[in-house]
Amino acid sequence: MESVRIPSREEFRRALVQKQGEEIVQKLEQATVAICGVGGLGSNVAINLARAGIKKLILVDFDRVDVTNLQRQQYKASQVGEPKAFALVENLKEIAPYTEFEAYDEKITEENIDKFVANADVVCEAFDNPEAKSMLVNAVLEKYPQKYLVAASGMAGTDDANSIKTRKISKHFYLCGDGKSDVTQGLALLAPRVQICAAHEALTIIRIIAGLEV
Repeated sequence: MESVRIPSREEFRRALVQKQGEEIVQKLEQATVAICGVGGLGSNVAINLARAGIKKLILVDFDRVDVTNLQRQQYKASQVGEPKAFALVENLKEIAPYTEFEAYDEKITEENIDKFVANADVVCEAFDNPEAKSMLVNAVLEKYPQKYLVAASGMAGTDDANSIKTRKISKHFYLCGDGKSDVTQGLALLAPRVQICAAHEALTIIRIIAGLEV
């Protein structure tokens, strides 16, 4: 069987510069992002950031891949039962072999949050549990007021895609989503709508790193 040739780091970089520009690529290849929760939102955010050339991703989730996740999350059928954080790294390495990854099969709490976010330039909240969302947002805003935080609120249901927006809540806090729909309401979780919200988060993170959000 013929071996597969992976493009070199230099080839990857030249391609990124061609499509994104030298300035943005330089800033992304120096940045670290912590993604808290790697389900429908987080796995898609990670894919976008890895493709863009981010230096390092810290991926945190205590869940396992379930067959119901395959409809909208960036996992394979062969990975059902695996820890999400580790399974996602497997997939990301095929897409972005020169990005650095740090994966944790752990639950984030107020007591251990420093372990996961202290060294990140931007923190991405991507939980599907309202209590977990609130805990993370409050902890980051309180402990790291100068750290950028990008969170999500509302991507369930079948409303128009244009109802999903990005809002600047404060100097370092951005919120993406429609602000009203909640997975706990029993609404549909459609892959395109979830991915649109994830794309809002990923683009906001890239803009922050590139210095375009001030």
